[in-house]
Order: sequence, then structure tokens, then C-alpha cells
Amino acid sequence: MTAAIRFTRPGPPSVLRLVPVEHRAPGPGDVLIAVEAAGVNNADLLERRGHYPVPADAPPGLGLECAGTITAVGREVRDRQVGDRVCALLAGGGYAEEVVVPAGQVLPVPRGLTMIEAASFPEVACTVYANLAMLAGLRRGQSVLVHGAGGGIGSFAIQWAAAIGATVITTAGSRAKVDAAYALGAHTAIDYRTGDFVTATLDATNGRGVDAVLDVVGADYLQRNLRCLAPDGHLVIIGGSATRTPLDLGELMVRRASVSATMLRGRPKAQKAEIVAGVIRDVLPLIEAGRIRPVIDSVFPLAQAGRAHELLESGRTVGKIILTSGAV
Repeated sequence: MTAAIRFTRPGPPSVLRLVPVEHRAPGPGDVLIAVEAAGVNNADLLERRGHYPVPADAPPGLGLECAGTITAVGREVRDRQVGDRVCALLAGGGYAEEVVVPAGQVLPVPRGLTMIEAASFPEVACTVYANLAMLAGLRRGQSVLVHGAGGGIGSFAIQWAAAIGATVITTAGSRAKVDAAYALGAHTAIDYRTGDFVTATLDATNGRGVDAVLDVVGADYLQRNLRCLAPDGHLVIIGGSATRTPLDLGELMVRRASVSATMLRGRPKAQKAEIVAGVIRDVLPLIEAGRIRPVIDSVFPLAQAGRAHELLESGRTVGKIILTSGAV
């Protein structure tokens, strides 16, 4: 037997419990990881509340990223071996002492990072890379508006975009988060509680607008995000409210703009493996060079997952919350 965080009904953070679960063996293309640290993400909060579309083939339990040591490999796995220190993009089950994951979703722990630090980036790095690099094609000399500077995705996206030579404009919900955004490399940071991000974005780009928008708010920001786009710009929506909202096609056509709405968790394994390979190739060197650093807000023992959720729901965090299991 091993242990994992589970809940029997949707509800508040108090429904989360550390319970015994059956040991799982890896399939032919999988590896088994002894988890030492796992990242906490907003998707976990939504799933706990019963508001997240969990893929049918997802492993049971919360947790979309982890770091640890491989303890077993499937018979078809050739590029990973027992004893490797790795981190991984998961479809679920990371809040646990061990997890099975397809080998194509496993990354080496970047040189110089602890297991806690390594657990903070697989989900956010893959999300940012898939949407800004692969989909929006953001590159050096362009500009991007990143919403939610204080979150795990926002804090990573600011650093990645700045590291590749893009100009970063971002929104945040407090003066402290605005200051943190500047420290991470933002060119312009806007407190959305006191300022208008559309006006500030257009001012910062001399009226042109940005080449890409990475949005975690959804329906409430749709029209304002479109007004921030430069000609041929791309709006990528990766979270937030999914309620019905009108879309001004005329605005899109005048700007020659495009809109994408994506989720990482439910993608086919082959797509995830392609994204992970891109992160290993293009993003890990930036982490190992210190140009992107893990931003850790708090660390909790696995058994205190409920407390970790309470903190993330408070909106006070800057960066990631990590759960630890075993000797970290």
C-alpha cells in the first residue's frame, strides 16, 4: 500500500484526506515515480469543487505535476531508467507518494534545482510553451500581455517571455504583486483593481497593442483583450469563466486577429509528449542558466493539502504552492 490525497465528495478544502491507496505498476510505456514534491494549481481547486472536466483516462486524485525519483519503468521505455531524478507533467494523481506517468511526459530535473523547485514548473512551463511559443508564435521583439502576474502561470510566463526577448505587460491584483512582476522582468505592470489595463497596454505599446495575450480570466475579459491586440495578434484563453459571451467578429477581422481556447490536461499523450520535448529543448536551458527561476510561495506536507488549497484560494500568493512527500 501507499498513500495519496483523496476526497469523496466535492466541497471545501477540508474534504481532502491522506488515505491508503493501492500500489500501481507502470504500463509498457510508463514510469513509476516516488513523489517527493507536487505542485498545486488552480485546476486542482476547481476539481475539488466539482467544477473541472476531468478526462476519462486521468489517474485518480489531484495533482498535475510532480518531482521525484523513478522506481520502475515499463518494458517499452528506453530513455528513462530506475534512479533518474525527474519531474513530470501529469493528467492527475500527483498529490501522492507515488504516481504512474507516460514516459513522454517526464523531464529531467534541471541542474541546480531542488525537488521542491523542480515540482513547481512542469505544468506551468508546458502551458506557457504550448500556448505562447507553439500556438501564438511569440518571439524576440514582440510583445505580450500576461494576466495574473501573481499566479504560477503568470510568474512563469513573465520570465519566459522576457528571457526570449519579448516585451511583457502584465496585470496583478495588488501593489505587492505589481512589484513582484517588475522583479520577474515585466516592462509594464498594471494593478487591475485601480487601473484600466486596456488603456495601460495601448499606452505602453504606443497605441499598437500586443502581439499575444495570455488570459486566465475568460469571458469577462474577452472584449477588452481584443482591444489590446495588435494587427495579426493572437488571444489565447487558458482558464477562467467559460460562460457564453458575444464575440465581435468585426473587431477580429479588422485586426486580422485570432482567438484560441485551450486546455492542457485533456490533450492526447502524443501532443503532451511533443510539448514536453519542446520544453526540454527550449525552456530547460533557460532555467539552468538562471534566466527563469522557480517562484515558490509556500511549502506544505502532503497531509496538509487542505491548508495549501485554502492559501491558494485566498489570492495572497505569488508563485507556486508545493506539497512535499518523503525526504525532500
